[in-house]
Amino acid sequence: MKAMILAAGQGRRLAPLTDNTPKPLLPIAGEPLLVRQVRQLRAAGVTDLVINLYHLGEQIEAALGNGHELGVDIRYSRESTLLDTGGGIVKALPLLGNEPFMLLNGDILTDFEFATLPQRLDPTSLAHLVLTAKPANRDVGDFAFADGRVIRRGGDWVYCGIALLHADLFVGARAGPFSLRELYFKALATGQLSAQIHHGLWTDIGTLDEYAAVRDVGS
Repeated sequence: MKAMILAAGQGRRLAPLTDNTPKPLLPIAGEPLLVRQVRQLRAAGVTDLVINLYHLGEQIEAALGNGHELGVDIRYSRESTLLDTGGGIVKALPLLGNEPFMLLNGDILTDFEFATLPQRLDPTSLAHLVLTAKPANRDVGDFAFADGRVIRRGGDWVYCGIALLHADLFVGARAGPFSLRELYFKALATGQLSAQIHHGLWTDIGTLDEYAAVRDVGS
């Protein structure tokens, strides 16, 4: 199975740290977050990776190269303009092929076991999402969940930025910038979103205070 890591974003909420360093390369316990993620994927047997690049992307490519030193193969999808999550995946689809692929946001810190993701999607699903409990700073979550399915928007669960996606999710999707959430909402409307719950460590490191709280995790 292939995996795509979304690493093109500008990480503006973490400025000034991200003015000169892309958010996925910020160190956690002395190791760039993105390297940590690559090691987690490799531990789950996922070694064929695609990473999209925009903000300071040359630093990411210089740090990871072709991935061989980390035991993986990495190809890059370079964006001349920021395409957001949905548009970035659409541009990278030729590198990902037609089989279901794993998706990981490049700015999350988690202890999720990637081997627990299903190896294939059930016939009724175009995407399988990993959800976690709504953090205290959120009034409303992203989705409601029951019996292995996403049942509606809102509720007590937030999307972790980890998913298994079918290429058919992107059929008819436009080129250019758009959020992947648009396609998730479309799939939800037709009952085509499955999900699982993660109860462990997860943060999208959205603020400087959040980064300060986790920068030594694992040390």
